[in-house]
Amino acid sequence: MKRFRTRVAATMLAATLALGACRSQEEVITEQPVEDLYNTAVNSLLQENYASAARQFDEVERQHPYSVWATRSQLMAAYAFYMDNKYDEAISALDRFIQLNPANRDVAYAYYLKALCYYEQISDVQRDARMTELALAALTDVVNRFPNSVFARDARLKIELAHDHLAGKEMEVGRFYQRQNQYLGAINRFRNVVQRYQTTSHVPEALHRLVECYLALGLVDEARRTASVLGFNYPGSEWYADSYALIETGRLPASDRPGWFGRLFQ
Repeated sequence: MKRFRTRVAATMLAATLALGACRSQEEVITEQPVEDLYNTAVNSLLQENYASAARQFDEVERQHPYSVWATRSQLMAAYAFYMDNKYDEAISALDRFIQLNPANRDVAYAYYLKALCYYEQISDVQRDARMTELALAALTDVVNRFPNSVFARDARLKIELAHDHLAGKEMEVGRFYQRQNQYLGAINRFRNVVQRYQTTSHVPEALHRLVECYLALGLVDEARRTASVLGFNYPGSEWYADSYALIETGRLPASDRPGWFGRLFQ
């Protein structure tokens, strides 16, 4: 009986090894000419089969690691990840390309594509601004490293949009504080917009909100000075018209009048 069990076990082991050998043979990718591998990957990319393209570009580098095609494939694999919205994988691949090929003629594009990976993940102003900050840092890196490149020109435009997004986030928080009658916190946020994001579209409203907050705290002179700045820089703005009306009347609407904390400042 023991001899029978041993014989059965040996047969099962042999069968298992045979199956494993077959599976291994199936998984082995046949060595191919580098041009064929690269062209197959490019075709997958053109057909928008991005996951396959990324794998195939990786295979080019695996089979022909010292060829010029391997270097190209590193960048193309990152691009395939980017097109597939797999931004983390794309960023990882781009960091590797930059580290291995710092003097490559396409390194400027690698930095730019990395910045795009962050930039395209920017969400609405009510979400965490961390991704916007990462995008801003990466875009600034492109401008500083390659100031005369075509990528730098587009990066500068996107930097302005990123600033506008960050300013919008500050405005959102400032309005929240203002609605809660937390005027000092609101003033800090609105001042931040005026001082750090001077070229954005949010500055006129930020100045007007400062006028409202100063009036709510009874700081009439400060409110007048801020309204003057608003009128000088944005004379045709609807925000200046609203600020002017507040200064003329010297009081806020009933819904915006301060509570006991604001009256302390009066």
